[in-house]
Amino acid sequence: MQEISGWGRFPRRFARVAAPHGEAALRAAAGGGGAVARGNGRAYGDSAIGSAATIEMRRFNRILAFDSSSGRLVAEAGVLLSDIIDVFLPRGWFPYVTPGTKFVTLGGAIAADAHGKNHHCEGSFGAFVDWIDVLGADGSVTRASPASNSRLFEWTLGGMGLTGIILRAAIRLRPVESAWISQKTLPAANLDAALAAFETAREATYSAAWIDCLASGDSLGRSLLMLGEHARAADLPPAQRAAPLQAPLRRKRRVLWNAPSALLNRCTVKAFNALYWRQGLRRAGESLVDWDSFFYPLDAVLGWNRIYGRRGFVQFQCVLPTQSARAGLVALLSETSAAGQGSFLAVLKQFGRGRGGLSFPMPGYTLALDFPATVRALALLDRLDAITLEHGGRFYLAKDARMAAASLHRSDPRAARFQAMRRKEGLDTAFASAQSERLLL
Repeated sequence: MQEISGWGRFPRRFARVAAPHGEAALRAAAGGGGAVARGNGRAYGDSAIGSAATIEMRRFNRILAFDSSSGRLVAEAGVLLSDIIDVFLPRGWFPYVTPGTKFVTLGGAIAADAHGKNHHCEGSFGAFVDWIDVLGADGSVTRASPASNSRLFEWTLGGMGLTGIILRAAIRLRPVESAWISQKTLPAANLDAALAAFETAREATYSAAWIDCLASGDSLGRSLLMLGEHARAADLPPAQRAAPLQAPLRRKRRVLWNAPSALLNRCTVKAFNALYWRQGLRRAGESLVDWDSFFYPLDAVLGWNRIYGRRGFVQFQCVLPTQSARAGLVALLSETSAAGQGSFLAVLKQFGRGRGGLSFPMPGYTLALDFPATVRALALLDRLDAITLEHGGRFYLAKDARMAAASLHRSDPRAARFQAMRRKEGLDTAFASAQSERLLL
């Protein structure tokens, strides 16, 4: 038994952990039931902590095949997105969809049906998955795709590892001419201006906004909207044009110790947000940034989850449907600002059409807020849950660490169908996590 947690370092659980070599050992490790696969531990909460067995998948990390005519990559589930980028970006290929960290595994991105800054126009990670091989409750391996075993395919995307253990997958990569992003920064003085800017920028491939969640009054929801496009080689300055698929390596910093719990408070977060806003005003306009800085700003600080202190942190992430998004966002931001429990890692994104299964996105806007795992913050999150429910929203399981089962099932009728499917197929006893037990999945 060892103590493990998700990236938020809350909650912590003692679990039986196995790191098998090969499929035979994997079957044996998962055969006792109550198992769940664990990739690189980047889900924030308890979704990758098995109720009886946690199966480490990082040893299943081989790239198996690549077709340069179509961009199809076949790889094992334990491969990191960073591995894929390291190998294929120099050849002119990049993932179609990527979350905010490259240190997630392929299997984890599929299990969460991860989304990125381009969901509004290109969809989630699953939109570019051609097939998956899944180890089922009886130990057999099923290949599932949109055309074959499609029910398993859809429930696995966003199913948080509860339909079986993803072994391999075929995904499509995007051809790119350079390792650079043409970025445009648009300051928005308040929430209405931010939402209007998102609507105006619907044609942009990538869009996401940092939002000041402690601003109030006429400045409620003031934001910095960042738009991006993959830069063409011909549009690069001469210095970059000579080697367009190479970008300078970012200097990595590492947080070695837990920050004091008092470091993050209303005053320090408010000061940080004010400074970040002023810097954003100076950066407004167009710029050329490397791919790593644009997609993964936090990856430059290794162990950044320690800045929240020994108790860890929790992230609240919901999506609100388009018709109620403004009212819901006003209520969420007003409650957060009034509580003084501000987050300096606050992100607003626009979503397009969702998909089946338990996939998180739906048309509307998603808000993500990080908080230290304190009693006050957890009470605030309960209130934010209630506001989300009042406005027809739902919650992202890959970020959840503390939501009540009633909140999930009220927000998403698909959860009951998922639960019934798992019982019918015998998956509820074979595959279970601390999260699935808490949320009655």
